[in-house]
Amino acid sequence: MIGKLALAALAAAVIALPAMAAKEMIPANIAAAVADPARPAADKTRDANRKPAECLAFAGIRPGDRVADLIPGTGYFTRLFSKAVGPKGYVYSYIPSDLDAIYKKHNVTIPPPADPNFPNISYIHAPIAKFVPPEKLDFVWTSQNYHDLHDKFFGPPDIAEVNKAIYDSLKPGGIFIVLDHAAEQGSGLRDTDTLHRIDEAAVKKEVEAAGFKLVAESTILRNPADTHKVAVFDPSIRAKTDQFILKFRKPR
Repeated sequence: MIGKLALAALAAAVIALPAMAAKEMIPANIAAAVADPARPAADKTRDANRKPAECLAFAGIRPGDRVADLIPGTGYFTRLFSKAVGPKGYVYSYIPSDLDAIYKKHNVTIPPPADPNFPNISYIHAPIAKFVPPEKLDFVWTSQNYHDLHDKFFGPPDIAEVNKAIYDSLKPGGIFIVLDHAAEQGSGLRDTDTLHRIDEAAVKKEVEAAGFKLVAESTILRNPADTHKVAVFDPSIRAKTDQFILKFRKPR
């Protein structure tokens, strides 16, 4: 018969398993990228909400990969990719020239100064619809910006043309990751320019029309407390929005 102490130890071990398993599921290259001391302090303060280790593990970023960070913002994920792919990998930070007026308004230097801590990053400054990296890629990643492609300040570009360009940029079997703020189900494109949200069903329809296959979805950044009725910049929900992550593959 198992004693009370043995049962208590067994119960404690079972409770600890999920946490241990979650930690072990983060590949070493990604764990090292998140822990990298060269990352800016401003990036690290955002990790609790953005969960970068889990997001990159879901995507499947590996050493040696070629990755494009499409519409990179301040480069939060660009720097993580740099370390995760390692010295044999490469990262292209694709900064759309469609946004030059906004960059100028906010005194943003394009491209940003090179950082010797991240030598395997180069910047491409060109129209979004002309997305053509110098080589075939393993991954194209866009986070919290896909919805903007439908908005006036972005042009907007022909979304079918953009998604086809992304498709063509990838190697057979290459992955396109779309991470964005969720809108109400069935709302389509209604809230892209007002609440800066998009219905994930609309994203799936548009991306699959380019030839991609949806292969996985993640709940890592889901927040059921988000009503989807306020703008993502509203203080009540900022940095805590309900977000979806969709993983599309170019058929081999």
